[in-house]
Amino acid sequence: MNRTDTFELDKATLVADSTVQLDKQFQDSRYTLRQKLALTCRILFDNGHDSGLAGQITARTGTPGQFFTQQLGLGFDEIADSNLLLVDEDLNVLEGDGIPNPANRFHSWVYRARPDVNCIIHTHAVYAAALGMLEQPLVISHMDNCVLYDDVAFVGKWPGIPVGNEEGEFISAALGDKHALLLSHHGLLIAGSTVEEACVLAIAFERAARMQLLAMNVGEIQPIDPALGREAHDWVLRPKRNTIAFEYYARRSLKDARNADCLR
Repeated sequence: MNRTDTFELDKATLVADSTVQLDKQFQDSRYTLRQKLALTCRILFDNGHDSGLAGQITARTGTPGQFFTQQLGLGFDEIADSNLLLVDEDLNVLEGDGIPNPANRFHSWVYRARPDVNCIIHTHAVYAAALGMLEQPLVISHMDNCVLYDDVAFVGKWPGIPVGNEEGEFISAALGDKHALLLSHHGLLIAGSTVEEACVLAIAFERAARMQLLAMNVGEIQPIDPALGREAHDWVLRPKRNTIAFEYYARRSLKDARNADCLR
C-alpha cells in the first residue's frame, strides 16, 4: 500500500518501509552456485583483484566437508562453470580435472571454525596489498565503505605462505567473527554467508583500501560516528541488497564479450 504520510514518519519507520519494498520488488539470483562462483571470478578480475594465479575462491556445496573452487593454473579471467573443481576439506578432487590451489587449506580451517560462512574469497588486490605493505589496518571512514564498518580483522605480521595447517589455524583465529581480514604483506580475505555477499564485500574492500591510500596522501583520515557506521553497515549488508548489487556487477561483466564463456 502506498503511504501518503511519509513526511511525518521517523527514520526508523522509513528504513523499515524501504526494506519491505526492496524485498518485495527484487527476486533471488537466477544463477546456479557454480555460475555465481565463475561470475565472481570474472567480476573480481574486472575490479582490480587480478594477481596472476594468486588468490582463491571457494563455496560450500551443501554437503558437509565439500566445496567448489577454481582449478590451479587458471586466472580469474578464465574461470567458468565447466572448469570448477569439487573438492573435500583435505583438498582431494571429487569432480573435475586438475588440482586446487594448495593454499585452499586455510579455507578448510575457516569453514570448520565458522559454520555461518559459505563462501571465501582471497585475493592480492593491488590497493589492499599496498595497504598491507604499510602494515596499516583498513580504516572505514566513508558511507560507501560502511558495509565493512567494524567488520575487518587485521594481521600486522606476515605468517608466511598459507599452505600449512599452522597458517590455517592462525588465519581462522585472526578472522574471528568478522566478515573480512587484511593480512599484512599478503592480501585480503572475505568470509561471506553467500557468494553474492562475499563478492560485494571483496569489491568494497579494495575500493576502501584505494580511498584510504588516496586520503592518507592528503591528510589525516577523520573517523565517522560509530553508531552511524554500524547503522550503515547493517542497512547495506542485507541478503537482498547483496543480490541486487551482485546482479548489477554480473550484468556489467557479461557485457564484455571475453566473459561470455563463464556461464558454460
